[in-house]
This record gives sequence, C-alpha cells and structure tokens, in this order.
Amino acid sequence: MRSVEAQLLHRPPGHDAGDVVRRLAAMQAQDIPSAYLAFRARSATLARADVEAAWQAREIVRTWGPRGTLHFTHVDDLPWLHALTRRDTGTLRRLAQEGVTGDDLLPLIDRALAGQGPLTKTELTERLAGRAHGQGVVHLVALAAHHGLAVLGPPRGGKPTYVHAADWLGAPIAAERDRERALAELALRYRRAHQPSEPEDLAAWSGLSLGDARTAWRLAAAVQKRPAAGDSEPSAAASESPAAGRGPMVRLAPAFDEYLLGWQSRDPILAAEHARTVFPGGGVLRPVIIVGGEIKGVWSRKGAEVTVTPFAEPVPGSLDDEIEDVRRFLS
Repeated sequence: MRSVEAQLLHRPPGHDAGDVVRRLAAMQAQDIPSAYLAFRARSATLARADVEAAWQAREIVRTWGPRGTLHFTHVDDLPWLHALTRRDTGTLRRLAQEGVTGDDLLPLIDRALAGQGPLTKTELTERLAGRAHGQGVVHLVALAAHHGLAVLGPPRGGKPTYVHAADWLGAPIAAERDRERALAELALRYRRAHQPSEPEDLAAWSGLSLGDARTAWRLAAAVQKRPAAGDSEPSAAASESPAAGRGPMVRLAPAFDEYLLGWQSRDPILAAEHARTVFPGGGVLRPVIIVGGEIKGVWSRKGAEVTVTPFAEPVPGSLDDEIEDVRRFLS
C-alpha cells in the first residue's frame, strides 16, 4: 500500500504551504481550485488565504514542471527542477500548429512581458500586436518559461496571469548547471514523497526517460543523504495505521491529486472495476474519497456544497468531518 504519510495525507501539524510543496517536490496545479484543495487535504490548519499569500509572497511558484504540466514549486527548488524540465521541442511544435512562427519568438515574448508585471492573456495579446492569439499566446509564455523567463502569476478577476520571471522573482530562473546533482535531488525528493516507488514511477511522474530516472535513482542512492528534521521516511505500513478507536483515515482528495498521479500505476489503490468512474476519459480526473489509503468513491462540489458517492460500502463517519473541513476551506 502507498504511504499516505509520505504524501502528508495524515495532515501532520506545523506545515505551511511552502513546506507542503517542498515535501511533494512539485504539486500539480493545472486547475487552481483543485490545487488549493490538495493543500487542504494535507493540512488541518491551512486556509485558502494562506496558500494565496504564499503565492503572492513568491514562496511557491506556478509554472510548467514535471511532464510539461503546470505545477506549484517551491521557489528554492526552481533551479534544479528547471534544469530537468526545460525542454521546448513540444512547445515549438504547438506554436507552429497555432501559426506562430519566426526566428524571433523568444525575444518577442521576452519584450512583451518584461517590466509589465502580471498580464492577462488579453493584455498580453495586445502587447504581441497580432503575432499570436488564443492558445498561441499561452504557448509563447511556455516557451519563455522553458528558458527561465516566465512564470504564471496569481489570477486577476478570475483570469490567469503571466509574468516575466525577473519581474516576479527578481531575476530569470537560472538552471542548475550540474545535471547529475539535479537528478540526484529529484530522486531524493521524489522517493521521500512517494513510498514505495521505483525508477519507472519516477519516469512516469517526471516525464524523464527511464534511463534518466534510473540514473537519478543510482545517484540518489550514492548520496545517502539523511532526511532533515521532520522529514523522516515512515514505512507504508505505519502510514496506514489509524488512530486508536477512530477507524481508517478518510480524506477527500481533489481532482489531479498527486496521490493518484505520482506513480506509474494506480492499481494498488484503485480497483479496476472503478477506474472508469475516476478516469472517465477526455482528460477528466474526478476528486476521490481515500479510505485507509485506497480509493473508495468519488465526490464533487458546487460552491461549498459537497456531494459524496462511495463505490459500495458506507464510508466511516469521519467522512462527515472531511465534508465540513472542505466547506471551511472554501468559505
């Protein structure tokens, strides 16, 4: 069974938003409301305002990360993570498909973003003066991000914003030059948050080749780095032990949660007959009910109203506490 403690789903005290992101190495954030709820699932005290404040304070940063997908990353981890995820081949292909071409694309988006602070897509489209529209604008920002020149700012008026890294972070993101050091750090951090796991899992999560993942695994083993205080690595068995008299741990995890996306296979935690309920297709991933480390149902929300749909057997009474906590977090 996967360790819910390694994923912080047992909600240990004393972790702020930056601590949670650092522990997980990166947190998927393609959908901001779901990303916020991933923090709630890992902390009994964090409020949505705390996560937003950490973002505004530049402690956590939203940018393209593992698998080329938007993630929250701790600002201190950007150099080594950027060194391993800064491939622009796919982005250049998407730009060509959108009709955005030329040998000046990087200087173009650099000039459009520099010194402007966070811009909405509409504002950025105006500054690009007809060179890109629609998704072409977003792919241009992704190109800049792959070169350390852009990140995503907090939403404004419900719209995502894009900002030059020098404006937001004080300087462009400088990639770690020692690739082996970056690989070792990746494997160390991944293994700490994903127990048990193998190089194949790291490759699936990171988007690196299996060869690179195996190299990272070997380098991490050679480092033999001791966990820092508070970063001990519990066994999977220990993580599933419920508090005395309280039954198994119950957690409402959001769509795109790392507990589902962090490994190559979901078979150990999700019965095959329920897989289509959680992953109906079309890129949809439903929020799930985790009971004792296994997926036992799905849930949804409309505003602060929560609807739970267990697969079969009734979920323990602590589910009511989770529902109330989701409401607390969203209020």
